[in-house]
Amino acid sequence: MHHAFKLGDAEHNLELSRSASAYRLHLGEQVVDVDLKTGADGRAWLTLGERHIEVVIATRGDDVFVHLDGEAYQLRYQHPLDRLAAQAGGSAEDHIRAPMPGSIVSVSVKAGDAVAKGQTLLVMESMKMETTIAAPRDGTVAAVTYEKGQTFDRDALLLSLEPMEKKS
Repeated sequence: MHHAFKLGDAEHNLELSRSASAYRLHLGEQVVDVDLKTGADGRAWLTLGERHIEVVIATRGDDVFVHLDGEAYQLRYQHPLDRLAAQAGGSAEDHIRAPMPGSIVSVSVKAGDAVAKGQTLLVMESMKMETTIAAPRDGTVAAVTYEKGQTFDRDALLLSLEPMEKKS
């Protein structure tokens, strides 16, 4: 099955197929066996080929936040119809919500600021790991809901952007 994911600003097209014991990830000519399992202790383990890596994963809708090898990554699954709409000028999300409970480490913008796609909006901390929240598109900050040091629950509205005005 063909899938598209965004990692930062880069779009990655890949295919997944079933194997006898897990899945196979097809990246061009390269094929890698992949599997994700949760142990009895609640820890998650990602297997890539012969490598087993402990990971922390949180999801929010089509966003997947992955902490592995000391780094944090945000992936976004893109449904093919959404990709077509975006290419035709559709708008991205205007509400940035918390992918997991945590606290604000720093806020880089304020209401009224113009932001560019990929620009850091804020940094949050959850489970002693920092995650940078970046602008999903160009726009103007409508409101910043939390300040440095404040805590929030999963799915809390952290920041909102002004809707994109349609060009005539």
